[in-house]
Amino acid sequence: MSSPRSPRRLVLSLVMALGLASLVTVPAQSAPAPVTPPAAAAAAAVTFSDDFDGPAGSAVNGSKWQIETGDNVNNHERQYYTAGNNNAALDGQGNLVITARKDNPGNYQCWYGRCEYTSARLNTAGKFTTTYGRVEARMKIPRGQGIWPAFWMLGNDIGQVGWPNSGEIDIMENVGFEPGTVHGTLHGPGYSGSGGIGAGYSLPGGQAFADAFHTFAVDWSPNSITWTVDGNVYQRRTPADLGGRQWVFDKPFFVILNLAVGGYWPGDPDASTSFPQQLLVDYVRVSSDSGQPGGGGGPITGLAGKCVDVAAGSAANGTAVQLYDCNGTAAQQWTVGGDGTIRALGKCLDVASGGTADGTRVQLWDCNGSAAQQWATPAARDIVNPQADKCLDVSGANTANGTRLQIATCTGVPAQKWTVTR
Repeated sequence: MSSPRSPRRLVLSLVMALGLASLVTVPAQSAPAPVTPPAAAAAAAVTFSDDFDGPAGSAVNGSKWQIETGDNVNNHERQYYTAGNNNAALDGQGNLVITARKDNPGNYQCWYGRCEYTSARLNTAGKFTTTYGRVEARMKIPRGQGIWPAFWMLGNDIGQVGWPNSGEIDIMENVGFEPGTVHGTLHGPGYSGSGGIGAGYSLPGGQAFADAFHTFAVDWSPNSITWTVDGNVYQRRTPADLGGRQWVFDKPFFVILNLAVGGYWPGDPDASTSFPQQLLVDYVRVSSDSGQPGGGGGPITGLAGKCVDVAAGSAANGTAVQLYDCNGTAAQQWTVGGDGTIRALGKCLDVASGGTADGTRVQLWDCNGSAAQQWATPAARDIVNPQADKCLDVSGANTANGTRLQIATCTGVPAQKWTVTR
């Protein structure tokens, strides 16, 4: 579903990507343990991490983050983003706190006149970018009509190509009138603003996201992005979802955290909205392997604790891939590559003939860069072929040695759950 919003928050991001300090001159202004990453990502290298440890009231680490300043007319947001630690500071308990206040001590001017609110927005432009990997944050979001927290990414080439050609990956957005729902969305050329490609995820039983910490993540590989909340997959997007429009997500992106007040999508605060409101961020972490296949390797275990196995240890093209007792042989040593492949015996896990139908067998084949050899390994322990949007599956849920593996519609059954070790 598409998020019902206006053209995106362009101006601040474009300015920051160009390396400028801010839109306007600003006067000088004076948690619980992290969730264990999924097995597929656990062996990957951490390329960016901030646990926000430091004294209460201190500013964020300037070697990792820059603070954006100014207002944002593009979405008709009501806040002014301030510098320093006025609206973004550590709490001394391992959290970053971004605070939205109904105040304006600096007499800041916004697109509509004197600003009514202040808040903060941070990004890693010029300090850190990533192409592919797992990008996650553990956060407790605020609540209230007109409150709009976001954790997202922009293409690092925005200063050259503009938005939406730069691409945008929204990992988590919440609008206050939907306390139990978050959204993940892609924006690019021909599918931006209210036409973005995305979906929502809702907590069960009427729970609100503001009541507790939750972990929001994307697992991003070539031609595939998968969104999770607390390890639960709720959407995958591939070039096939774009209807022939350009996929612009195979290049460096930088990370953004912000807390907006008001705007076209969330609407403005009303009498029911209390201030201040706070976005608490326990950590932000990006992990990625080397981007190259090979090296090391380990078993992939599934149903009945058995292993994904190359039949008879043969490296011939077309060799069956099956379930078998784990025995530590090379036929059961698999490497998940940053190029989206899963490899053993020097060859790739392959969907036979590039099929997309339920029941299509998987096999070993020369690595050829085709979509039949692309796999995503999100936090829910699925192994997904994005071209088919189907999961690696044990035929008939049969635990007997030699049972062939296939692709099938993802249903979350035990026959589709795998643990990758390296």
